[in-house]
Amino acid sequence: MSGTSELCYRRRLSGRDRQASPTHHARKGAPTIPGRHPGDCGLIRHLKRAFVVIFFVILGSRPAGALDLEKFTNVRLLANPSNDGDSFVVQAGTRQLHLRLYFADCPESVATTDADAKRVREQARYFGITDAKKIFEFGHAATAVTTNLLAQPFTVYTAFASAMGRSPGGRVYAFVITADGRDLAHTLVECGLARAYGTKRAGPAGRRSEEIQKELQTLEAKALLEHRGCWAATDPKEIDRLRAEQQAEDRVDKDLIKFSSGKHAAPGSVDLNTATASELQSVSGIGPVLATEIINGRPYKKVDDLLRISGIGTKLLERIRPALVVNPQ
Repeated sequence: MSGTSELCYRRRLSGRDRQASPTHHARKGAPTIPGRHPGDCGLIRHLKRAFVVIFFVILGSRPAGALDLEKFTNVRLLANPSNDGDSFVVQAGTRQLHLRLYFADCPESVATTDADAKRVREQARYFGITDAKKIFEFGHAATAVTTNLLAQPFTVYTAFASAMGRSPGGRVYAFVITADGRDLAHTLVECGLARAYGTKRAGPAGRRSEEIQKELQTLEAKALLEHRGCWAATDPKEIDRLRAEQQAEDRVDKDLIKFSSGKHAAPGSVDLNTATASELQSVSGIGPVLATEIINGRPYKKVDDLLRISGIGTKLLERIRPALVVNPQ
């Protein structure tokens, strides 16, 4: 386990400095103020305008939701029987929080309900593991790695978006940076003890969710090729069949949910600002993860605002648009 837990994944953000060098030509015959160059007034106005433009360009270029992440330093992991690889209880200052990682999904370490068992089977199929019981083994390994990596105080970024769950007070999604600067989700995926799967959003320093997801998918592919973690148990001859079975089962489940008791969305019946997660999922094309993203992205002024949500492009928007509405507040 020590070899796995010592894997290091570092990413450094780099930016380009931008400088504005406005030029000014004094107007011929302009009045002169003693002690000031004739072009100073115009230059000052020009600089003010440039500052305002640059400010709003920078502000507008940041991904939606990137401004509301709150940073907690010197966070500590708390012992809790519900802790696992991607979900754990921490002490952040005076607050006790139950965190759930963005972007990563670790194998389950226990199954106490039918829903848990179904999730274990789904994870086994994703990793191409024919014996679903092996998922528990990797779930315990993921928990051990996370516990080891969070042994020293770490940093948490969260917007307090609900991750649901059965714990008292619920869970919130978060980015977790370990004491040595590693992103916990990236490390778990790199170890093969998590998949690049789950709720997404813009990250710390305004990193786009698409950029983060692409990085994680690259790490996952590398872990698969190197047979790390769960991927060591992958049956290459069966993985395609297992994933196809899961996709077929998911389609059946979605159809049952949408059409049971007549709970399918009528045209213009789902208000983006007030609909529950269940109501949003009644729209064909919106699943549990996307419903959560839509709720976290509120408020909306028009249906087209959904384009700022990760996972919604113009094609999907046109597909779901007929059922959606933004009613006046």
